[in-house]
Amino acid sequence: MSTPDSPGNKNIYFLDSESAAEMARLLDMDRAITEGMGGLLPEVPDFAGIRSVLDVACGPGGWAQEIAFAHPDIEVVGFDIGETMIKYANAQAAIQGLDNLTFHVMDMQEPLDFLDQSFDLTNARSINFLPVDAWPRLVGEMARVTRPNGIVRLTESEWWYFTNSPALERLNSVIIRSIKARGSYSESGLFTGVLPMLGRLLMDAGCQDVQYTPHVIDFSYGAKAHEAFRRSNQVTFKLFQPQMVQLGIAKQEDLERDYEQMVIDMMREDFRGLMFILTAWGRRK
Repeated sequence: MSTPDSPGNKNIYFLDSESAAEMARLLDMDRAITEGMGGLLPEVPDFAGIRSVLDVACGPGGWAQEIAFAHPDIEVVGFDIGETMIKYANAQAAIQGLDNLTFHVMDMQEPLDFLDQSFDLTNARSINFLPVDAWPRLVGEMARVTRPNGIVRLTESEWWYFTNSPALERLNSVIIRSIKARGSYSESGLFTGVLPMLGRLLMDAGCQDVQYTPHVIDFSYGAKAHEAFRRSNQVTFKLFQPQMVQLGIAKQEDLERDYEQMVIDMMREDFRGLMFILTAWGRRK
């Protein structure tokens, strides 16, 4: 099985995007995060003036499918580099009879295969693994395919959950170090550093009236989001181990020790955890 860093592999995602376990995890987390943020597009609750939407790096298409189902008058397009993800997303769209929804295989690091000013809203969520030099190009492409006065929307979090589990903190820090090794906005490597850059990226791409909306998701024991986050972490921190060892970022025995402790910690009744998310959006000039 190839890893994201195998020679010739253009996929820079830190997990195997063709994995069925990763697909299920993404769908599960997609629902939990959307609910935790207060809806599909809480900044524009009435979807006024939006008739076409592009979802960047859509994975198995959870967010895009929800948009298309809730708003059959809106044309929704999603793309991802993972062929298995896109096959699944298109199959689900067909099963649900969503004629207003299509998915394509495409690399967000390359010029997007859409005409200028094709969409009223372009959306990208949870792509903080993207190398620093790819961010300006991608946001520029998102602005290019957005119509004048349309919305370019970026939603990100740090790969850093605030918890009372030292094991979970150590596992998160390993992912952050892997992102730093590829090139991140953080000089220290303690964070990805992308959150404070979101507004600047939008403005540099030609957006105006940039605004921010913060969100907090409580995934402590007993909280509504706890089970989704617990399942997600059990998949993520198991699947990422081979790559982290291969890159020389961590030792297998250390990862296994922290993984086992993290699983125990998250099932304790005194476990506490918060995820901070920031949405930045602006209107294309």
